[in-house]
Amino acid sequence: MKFDLHTHHFRCGHADGTIRDYIEAGIAAGLDVIGISDHTPYFGSPSEQAFPHIAMAKSELAQYVEEVLALQKEYAGTIDVLLGIESDYFPEHAELYRRTLSAYPFDYIIGSVHNVGGVSIFNKGRWKGLDQKGKIASKAEYYRLITASARSGMFQILGHIDAMKGNFPQFSDIPATAEIDECLRVIGECGIAIEINTSGSTKLCGGWYPSDDILSRALHYGVEVTFGSDAHKPSRVAEQHEAVMARLKEIGFDHWVYFKQKEKISVPLQ
Repeated sequence: MKFDLHTHHFRCGHADGTIRDYIEAGIAAGLDVIGISDHTPYFGSPSEQAFPHIAMAKSELAQYVEEVLALQKEYAGTIDVLLGIESDYFPEHAELYRRTLSAYPFDYIIGSVHNVGGVSIFNKGRWKGLDQKGKIASKAEYYRLITASARSGMFQILGHIDAMKGNFPQFSDIPATAEIDECLRVIGECGIAIEINTSGSTKLCGGWYPSDDILSRALHYGVEVTFGSDAHKPSRVAEQHEAVMARLKEIGFDHWVYFKQKEKISVPLQ
């Protein structure tokens, strides 16, 4: 059983291709299951589309759902198309996001922290001028937000949980062991999966999210894992799938999971 639960398309404003393009790429890559999981609109602003190059417009959400469901029917028997979405986690807007997304029949929702202190985690400039104490505080806050997202009960999957290293590889060397361990403990207790996200290969850090060290600690805390390419162009669908599967087995995992109608489905690592 081969799956990829994290894909985007043109509606978010920073990805190429249509939903059909990603489904066809999934078929070509030998996937049995593909999840479409574009970024939610930004609900925390009265604007129709507060960030046109980051997230879809509010009015496009229903269209997005309708298109995925129509393609799900069209491709039935060829590939299982799942309706997912990637939602930012903003504590101050959590209930608005929960209420809005509950109106749609998502198979799963990926919860991702993309901003800390009002600044993108991928912004290279956020680290300029910070001393070691400031860097530690920023990393600790990042993991506190991820921990809060796990406790929120809004998500089946947490996205790229060390992606703050994406454009700042030194992030991995900033000490925050206690915060990371608490985060993984809570994720394990809440029964949420974390994704191995291979889009790190498109950033300065290379590789994937999270690191092998975090994955080893996740296994210790009973955290289950899933796979997502986080493809923003069809050619990246299922990228490094086999390599990730092999590494997970080396670390000690014996299965990974995906979600359908928010039910967890366990798949042995072959």
